[in-house]
Amino acid sequence: MNYLDRREFLQSSTLAAAAVLASQVHLGAAQAESPSEQMSAGVIGLGRGLSHAAAILKAKNARLTYICDVDTQRLERGMKSVAPGVEESQQEMPTPIQDLRRMLDDPKLDTVFIATCNHWHAPAAIMACAAGKHVYVEKPGSHNAWESEMVVKAARKYQRVVQMGNQRRSWPGLIEGIEKLKSGAIGTVRYARCWYDNLRPGIGIGKPAPVPENLDYAMWQGPAPEKPYLDNLLHYNWHWRWHWGGGELANNGIHTLDVVRWGLGVDCPKTVSFVGGRYYYDDDQETPDTGSAIFDFGDVGCSWEVSSCHPRRGTKTPFAVFYGTEGELHIVGSGYEIYDISGKKTDSGTGPGGEQGHIENFLECIKTGGTPNSEIAIGQASTLLCHLGNISYRTGRTLHIDQETKKIIGDSDAEKFWKREYRPGWEPQV
Repeated sequence: MNYLDRREFLQSSTLAAAAVLASQVHLGAAQAESPSEQMSAGVIGLGRGLSHAAAILKAKNARLTYICDVDTQRLERGMKSVAPGVEESQQEMPTPIQDLRRMLDDPKLDTVFIATCNHWHAPAAIMACAAGKHVYVEKPGSHNAWESEMVVKAARKYQRVVQMGNQRRSWPGLIEGIEKLKSGAIGTVRYARCWYDNLRPGIGIGKPAPVPENLDYAMWQGPAPEKPYLDNLLHYNWHWRWHWGGGELANNGIHTLDVVRWGLGVDCPKTVSFVGGRYYYDDDQETPDTGSAIFDFGDVGCSWEVSSCHPRRGTKTPFAVFYGTEGELHIVGSGYEIYDISGKKTDSGTGPGGEQGHIENFLECIKTGGTPNSEIAIGQASTLLCHLGNISYRTGRTLHIDQETKKIIGDSDAEKFWKREYRPGWEPQV
């Protein structure tokens, strides 16, 4: 048995085992809603996607029909993970599948949840829209600025509901806080700051290694041009390599900057600059672990600061702060706190967090034709800040942006990062 035959055998055996598990969980009582009233949903990417699967199983108007991953070990674990929720919700077990394209071929599939690596977000979402599926795509929703444009274009062309997974847009406490901010609770808002810190270890120097037999590495790469498999790449460290990820800006900065852009009521910046570097480890990480991104929108501005390898526990910072002429509004946890100009707390509020409400908002909008809380154009307007910040870092200079066209002005070097190269035959088409 040659290597390819052996890998195919092991993959089919794993999928068969998962199918046996599916047959062991029976439909007990009548479903809360009939299948015709429930939307059929599939989840792609079984790291973050397991949270999506759990939320789907809790939703009254959806059923989990497929789970998909290029790694058969994650597929098998995924089937075991969803089994209790399937039994509790009285649904049938989902079908495990390794190639997302085969899932999209099912005309009865209504919606797709994409929790893949960044380089797959927009291509998979565009493929799903073209196949007639509604899409929930994790943040950042695109690998580069060109894909930001294309995924919005696909949602419009195919008239699909597409929601990005920046779930704070659906948190009641934050919605209340932003409403108070916009109603003048701290006067005229002038500026905002936000932060991200962590204690991430180094990722080492990857060594070429045989592709694990449980992994379809060609499909994992998908639209990205071919690169050799390294032993320190999967399933997380791709975040810190430009070929597949967008660093901490695209990984966590998108959450804070989205809330800041929402509160400031702005769209595209005039100038963007990022100063920082990879300071803590000499390893394969290409993206900065420390630095500051500054965004000037004309009348207002904001900053995002990252320290991903040092948690800075002695420096207490909230999730984000808005500064107005009469005080400050802090985003803290799933709520907010308001302070007057002297620093006295005058108001606060909170509410549930998580992503259940965000996912149910998406599912409800599919049924009603409404606009979801983070419709893809809203999400990608925030993601563009991350792409521009990364381009500024990579070029080493401030970018000047046309706020109407949202294009970089007069910088051919920066424009080279607007779009990536694609594997032949894989460039997204809309």
